[in-house]
Amino acid sequence: MREYLTVFLVAATTTYLLGVFAREIALRTGAVARVRDRDVHAVPIPYFGGVAMLGGLTAAYLVGARLPFLSQESHDQVFRDGAVVLVAGAMICLLGVVDDLIEIDALTKLGGQLLVAGVLVYNDVYFYYFQLPGGGQLSPDPAQMQLLSVIVVVATINAVNFVDGLDGLASGVVGIGAVAFFLFSYTLAYANDETRAITAALLCAALAGACAGFLPHNFFPARLFMGDSGSMLIGLVLAASALTLTGQFPDALVTQGAGASDASLLPTLLPIILPISILIVPFADLLLAVIRRTRAGRSPFSPDKQHLHHRLLEIGHSHRRAVLIMYLWAGLIAFGGVLASLYAGAFTTYLLVVWVLVTVALTFVVPRLQRPSTRL
Repeated sequence: MREYLTVFLVAATTTYLLGVFAREIALRTGAVARVRDRDVHAVPIPYFGGVAMLGGLTAAYLVGARLPFLSQESHDQVFRDGAVVLVAGAMICLLGVVDDLIEIDALTKLGGQLLVAGVLVYNDVYFYYFQLPGGGQLSPDPAQMQLLSVIVVVATINAVNFVDGLDGLASGVVGIGAVAFFLFSYTLAYANDETRAITAALLCAALAGACAGFLPHNFFPARLFMGDSGSMLIGLVLAASALTLTGQFPDALVTQGAGASDASLLPTLLPIILPISILIVPFADLLLAVIRRTRAGRSPFSPDKQHLHHRLLEIGHSHRRAVLIMYLWAGLIAFGGVLASLYAGAFTTYLLVVWVLVTVALTFVVPRLQRPSTRL
């Protein structure tokens, strides 16, 4: 665990420091977010935060490869798969940089996303099987699993891209998801008496660190945007961390291990369900946007100002509070999924019920209570 903490800190520190240089480069090259009708920022903000995050992820990977526990010879696949994800991340980041500079069309961007997802699959980073309750596995045809992996990667990339509409929102939501998935993968390895040196944990620790290091530059009022180079990068890394999980566990996982009396691991489809549930807020936003635009006779890719975070602003939340509320919803779903799968029981149920009530109250009740005072 200490080595993963080191990976987190290296990613956070490097991303934070590189953010200063990324901002200057963006200003010099004209990669700046102009103020548009659908935007919530009032002044132009430089892009290229994604370049700083890629630097943080790379630094964390290089340091992790030299830490005693993570760099053992028996753990070569950890860094082999990690390198594949970093190469794919660099490709998607470069695509985002080009888009931040010249704003490429949606279909070209989608083609690039499919290509990068294909790079992962071609290098054996994809879902291999799904564990079934009580033992046994669901192992469809490899071609089907590879296709499913491509769909999950592309959907996650676009979901994160869609939610990147308020200062600090995308990096915070993905950072929360990365921490939750790190805890899940690490605990899963521990409970099954497997090595804790796994690519999923390494990638999530680095991703959480990169998001944490970027937030000081990006939280309201933002001085730097991650741009498409960042939103697509962190979406890809989060999805890829799930893809690596089944490829590094043995063919048959037990469902109980250390602490089984207090915990019940429910591995059924969790490698795919958990990453999706972590991003259920942006995925829901993505689905609603597609339905809304299609019904209006417009392209599903055409931008508007009716995303969930825009609606939070409309009902009376401030910019910062809208972001914090989205954090609460993301944390509820991400950590709720982890707790329900690892520590099912009465206490977990009570905790999640309280979390839901508090989050609903903050989302819908607080703005109504404040409206009378705002009229005075």
